[in-house]
Amino acid sequence: MSIYNFEVTLENGESYRLERYQGHPLLIVNTATKCGLAPQFKKLEQLYQTYQDKGLVVLGFPSNQFHQELADSHEAAVACQTTYGVTFPMHQINDVNGSKALPLFKYLTTQESGIVNKAIKWNFTKFLIDKHGEVIKRYAPTTDPLKIAPALDQLFQ
Repeated sequence: MSIYNFEVTLENGESYRLERYQGHPLLIVNTATKCGLAPQFKKLEQLYQTYQDKGLVVLGFPSNQFHQELADSHEAAVACQTTYGVTFPMHQINDVNGSKALPLFKYLTTQESGIVNKAIKWNFTKFLIDKHGEVIKRYAPTTDPLKIAPALDQLFQ
């Protein structure tokens, strides 16, 4: 199984396969607009703007599993755009843990475990994927997105 085999759905209802991004590094993030870590959206957007010309794609996947997301995927995306200036793709609200978890997140957590176990413990867990679709690193929710820049620089050498 490869990351490119997964189908995901944008906040507007458009479904697509991640193979769309084959050859591009990805930063996949589970998000929540009402989370105390939501200001990270600005830094995620900053990374996206800095590295977009080199091929980076940031993908936001909202989840209400921690009870900090709006009820509607489109409203969540609009909140990210208007409050934090987000221009990277936002997706429909999904679970990131358990039997109802989005298959993509089931896969990601088996590829790169957290400190204690595989489960995602909080919003803004970040997964860095190389241009070949391999999970390079999992970052904790509290990791400042700008601290991922050195790893991105390595990917683009």
